[in-house]
Amino acid sequence: MENVILACCQLPEVTNDYFESSLQELISLTKTAGGQVVSILKQKRQKIEPATYIGKGKLHELSALQKQLNAETIIFNGELSPGQQGRLSSILMGKVLDRTQLILDIFAMRANSREGKLQVELAQLQYLLPRLSGMRDSLSRLGAGIGTRGPGETKLETDRRYIRSRMKDIAHRLDIVVRHRQQYRERRVTQNQCQIALVGYTNAGKSTLFNQLTLSHTVEEDKLFATLDPLTRKLRLHEGFTCLLSDTVGFIKDLPIQLVAAFRSTLEEVLGAHLILHVIDASDPDLLRQEQTVHTLLAELGADDIPVLNIYNKKDLLTTPFIVPPDALLVSARNVSDRKRILAAIRKKLIHQMKPYRCRIPAGEGGLLQEAKRHSIILQQQFEAESQTYVTDGYVFPETPTGSKLITEIFSDHEENE
Repeated sequence: MENVILACCQLPEVTNDYFESSLQELISLTKTAGGQVVSILKQKRQKIEPATYIGKGKLHELSALQKQLNAETIIFNGELSPGQQGRLSSILMGKVLDRTQLILDIFAMRANSREGKLQVELAQLQYLLPRLSGMRDSLSRLGAGIGTRGPGETKLETDRRYIRSRMKDIAHRLDIVVRHRQQYRERRVTQNQCQIALVGYTNAGKSTLFNQLTLSHTVEEDKLFATLDPLTRKLRLHEGFTCLLSDTVGFIKDLPIQLVAAFRSTLEEVLGAHLILHVIDASDPDLLRQEQTVHTLLAELGADDIPVLNIYNKKDLLTTPFIVPPDALLVSARNVSDRKRILAAIRKKLIHQMKPYRCRIPAGEGGLLQEAKRHSIILQQQFEAESQTYVTDGYVFPETPTGSKLITEIFSDHEENE
């Protein structure tokens, strides 16, 4: 593991609680990336030093500390400007990274799918482009004519041209992926699929809850961003109603703008959901700020009008009483009995969006009976021997093909027969 020194600067508007929470999060990010924190350098300032982020005295202290501890990497808890990063790299002996670069590195390590790798590469190139080692104007490409001839294109310009070309190529590929995702979403609607999305702060327990609800065995780790590529599995309620549950990438405060833009196509899976399950770590002392971070990012995506079920996870780690807000659940994702409570709450939330129906389905319509069981929530179903029909009461999404059949056609025929 690399020896890492963390450098943090606290401004007057930043509270002590927020500063410490951000610092602990940076420590967790460093461990996730494979680093070992050997020292933490803190400084309180009225404003960020434009040239070197921290003051000159702290910079000398940091340089001496790096040599003493033999640290290979220094990570700043903030985003460094290209100029700051260049000056710091020339003064300090070792790699100089900022919080954004650290998160990008973790995403690159976690990406497995082709789409995920393309998205990470695009975000890294967007971050790298303005930070290429600068050359003076006299070394750039010279024009034609007397007194302006030169050696031609410099390495800097070659790198910039390559990066812009690569970014354009990746953006084109991702556009194709976005169109495919849109087609998948439209196909799910035509196939009566109800979609539910798991969202939440990173390491809140989404993947553990995902495995518990879908009875699957995806990767779950006590690390930040353990899940990067979205996963979708079937979720069956007690009555036979089937949904699609998607596990998404975890959110984090001050998420780099490059990642928000690059992963927008992945996060837009949330937009097609009928219900959002917001998983919150109830044992985290900074849970209110984490909740607000998720709400803010959902609003930026345009998903703030989708119904949400708040699930406060990790109740087994609580050491003090926890007051659960109305219409929310306090659970432990690994507890089997809590799974039934969550499924019941999901059912209740979905029913609020559905339309009630009552119809008679002939016994010979076996396909329609199965369709009603899979794509509607059946409250009760009785068989009438005289008419050889199933009297069915339930709820269904009216915009789906099954909803159109159960609410309009069959109910109307039943009224005419009556």
